[in-house]
Amino acid sequence: MQALKFVRNSLVACATLLSITNTAVKATAQAQTPSGVKTVLLIHGAWADGSSWSKVIPLLEAKGLHVVAVQIPLTSFMDDVAATQRAIDLEDGPVLLVGHSYGGAVITEVGNDPKVAGLVYVSAVAPDKGESTLGLIMSVPTPIGAELRPDKSGFLKLTPKGIAEDFAQDLSAKEIAILTATQVPASVAAMKGEVTNPAWKSKPSWYIVGGNDRAISPVLEASLAKKIGATTITVPSSHVIMLSKPAKVADVIIGAASQAGSK
Repeated sequence: MQALKFVRNSLVACATLLSITNTAVKATAQAQTPSGVKTVLLIHGAWADGSSWSKVIPLLEAKGLHVVAVQIPLTSFMDDVAATQRAIDLEDGPVLLVGHSYGGAVITEVGNDPKVAGLVYVSAVAPDKGESTLGLIMSVPTPIGAELRPDKSGFLKLTPKGIAEDFAQDLSAKEIAILTATQVPASVAAMKGEVTNPAWKSKPSWYIVGGNDRAISPVLEASLAKKIGATTITVPSSHVIMLSKPAKVADVIIGAASQAGSK
């Protein structure tokens, strides 16, 4: 009996030791695991859709990030904000919002959601309270303004010349043809939508300036990046940086995701 009691006590002691060891190992592993955001929501701009992120998505997913390209309707500013809010609501944890062009206004408005950990602007507007995309762009005119064509319903499209020379001038002819065929008209109402409470005032931000942008002035982009206090890089690219320099864009997003959770 004493021998059985000794064996039983020994087994209990070993089990306890193993439990303590496993707990310590798990705690150490968790401490060594980089903290940060694991979900990235990509918001496209005017005259585009979610497929404009097609080159960036696989690069982000290769790093273990969960990626959602939000399809905003471009029918009004509040419609686009609502579409992005629905996407945020579907996610469980903290998210990083990435906005291209007009999408920058959308993330600026919706980024106050508690789930949003940071904002990344890609050749984007970053309006202050009461400012709109159209107002900012018109404050520093660019060549693309002459290539906008309104329809009777209040939507704007770009001419083929505008896409080839001012929107995506550093892409291949094949890619330019696809952008021309698939562009989504943007409503003037969306472009005139005014931000009410800029999220960049309370959330960390990053900004990629398109050095050769002919849609939004690089000078304007740089000034906006400085105003919002964003971590900023300049890339020699057209307006569609995510298509012409996807690796650069992905690197910034990956870096922002790793840092946003700790800021």
